[in-house]
Amino acid sequence: MLTGKTALVTGSTSGIGLGIALALAQNGARVMLNGFGDVDGALAQVRRHDPKAVHDGADMSQPAQIEAMVRRCEAELGSCDILVNNAGIQHVAAIPDFPAERWDAIIAINLSSAFHALRAALPGMQRRNWGRVINVASVHGLVASANKSAYVAAKHGIIGLTKVAALENATTGITVNAICPGWVLTPLVQTQVDARAAADGVDIEEAKRRLLAEKQPSLQFTTPDQLAALAVFLCSPGADNIRGAAINVDGGWVAQ
Repeated sequence: MLTGKTALVTGSTSGIGLGIALALAQNGARVMLNGFGDVDGALAQVRRHDPKAVHDGADMSQPAQIEAMVRRCEAELGSCDILVNNAGIQHVAAIPDFPAERWDAIIAINLSSAFHALRAALPGMQRRNWGRVINVASVHGLVASANKSAYVAAKHGIIGLTKVAALENATTGITVNAICPGWVLTPLVQTQVDARAAADGVDIEEAKRRLLAEKQPSLQFTTPDQLAALAVFLCSPGADNIRGAAINVDGGWVAQ
């Protein structure tokens, strides 16, 4: 379905980003990965479907490196047709205790990086009159939770950025949408599960149940595969007129 298209997925060496990158490659796209962590392992998985997949180690807090990554994608892979802004970090603390440098880092990586990548990639999409931008926001782009001020602010900002970019390209072949997961058992969330298990004196499975019970009525984690399937659909002709949407995949979290 995506043969001849090239996808750049930020934060894609594990978790949601890797799941999306794999699904895009399985559907014929050429893929550029980005992120830290197990780069070789992630590349090996994606290269089963796209033997020419590459990785770029751009620091997503650095605008010049983000632009250079997009330019490299265009130069080496031919274009940047699909941009998935997924890179993200987290810090949990009440506002009076929230370190200013952590606020700045979260806003830079979770929000500003998407703007810089969009700014670099959109001109090429506009020349070709085709593009798909998928911003991985969060249920926290729609509702808030205590002690996550920077993350919630960044994810609300991502949804606003999604709407603006969608409107600016509304009469073109470029769509811009956001995916808003609830709890997904990524390494980022596993850290919170481990912390809860230690704080409550319970095992990991009980800590998972308690975490889900607070917010996610399905009592099931959303999976990277489910989010990847949605991303593939958003790249399909069936999604040509889905523009500026924030689609929550949250087990009923926002329905409450």
